[in-house]
Amino acid sequence: MARALWRGAVSFGLVYMPVELYTATRDNTLPLHMLDSRDFSLVGYQHINKKTRKEVDWKHIVKGYEYKKGAFVVLTAADFRHANVKASETIEIDTFCDATDIAGIYYDKPYYLAPGKGGGKVYSLLCQTLEATGKVGVATFVMHQRQHLCMLAPQGKILMLQTLRFEEEVLKPNDISVKGRATAAELSMAKTLVEQMTGTFNPAKFRDTYHGDLKRRVQEKIKNRETHSLDVEMPKSEQRPSAQIIDLTEALRASLAKKHGAKSAPIVKKNTRTRQRA
Repeated sequence: MARALWRGAVSFGLVYMPVELYTATRDNTLPLHMLDSRDFSLVGYQHINKKTRKEVDWKHIVKGYEYKKGAFVVLTAADFRHANVKASETIEIDTFCDATDIAGIYYDKPYYLAPGKGGGKVYSLLCQTLEATGKVGVATFVMHQRQHLCMLAPQGKILMLQTLRFEEEVLKPNDISVKGRATAAELSMAKTLVEQMTGTFNPAKFRDTYHGDLKRRVQEKIKNRETHSLDVEMPKSEQRPSAQIIDLTEALRASLAKKHGAKSAPIVKKNTRTRQRA
C-alpha cells in the first residue's frame, strides 16, 4: 500500500476519529529533462550557497525567516509542528453544507482519506451520514507546513478529501470583457443542441490522447535520428490554419442536423484575411 502523506484525526462537534491521507491522482505528464543546448548535457537544480558559491548538501539546508535585513530566525520541523498542535494534527470540520455551495474555482486537489487504527466505526458513520444527508464537510488542517481549506465528501464507502483554495487565492475577472450578444434564434438552437448532447458523465470515456501523441512524436524523432534537433519545422499538415470566422447560425444549424444524422449544408466560413483586404 502507498505511504500515507499525513496522519492525524477528523473532528466534528465532540466526535474524533484517527485518519490517514493518501494521494488520489497521478501526474500523466511526459518526464522531460532540462538540457544545455550547446552540448545536450543535463541541467539540474543546484542548491548553491550564495556566499561560497558551492553546492550545499540537502542535510545542511534549513528554513529561516528574515526578521530584518541579513538577520534570520531558523525554524525547525518541531517549530512548525508545535506552532499550533491542534491545527497540525486535526482536520477540524467547521461547517456542513451542500457541495453545490462551493464554486468549481475553489477546488484544488483530491485525496483519499482512510481510517486510522481504531477509527473504522466513526469513519463509516461520517461517510454514511454525509451520503444520507447529501452534505459535505468544510474543514481546515495543516500539512507540509501550510494550512489548507478542504472539503470531506463520500465516495462510495470511503471519504474523499478535496483541498480548496482560500478566497484570497481566487482572482476576480476584472480585466475580462465580453462583447457581442446572441440572437433569440441562435440561443434557441444552442439550447436545443445542449439538450440533444446531454448525458451522464462517464470519466472512462475520456483519454489523455495528447500524452500518447507526444510519446509517438518522441519515438518518431528517435527513429529519424533527430535526437539533437532543437528547431525542427512543423510539417505543413500540422500547421494551424489561418484564423477564420464561422457563421454562428450556420454552425448551430449544421450541428443540430448532424445530431439528427441528416446531411448538413457546409458551414459558411469567412477568412479574416479576405475581410481585411475588402
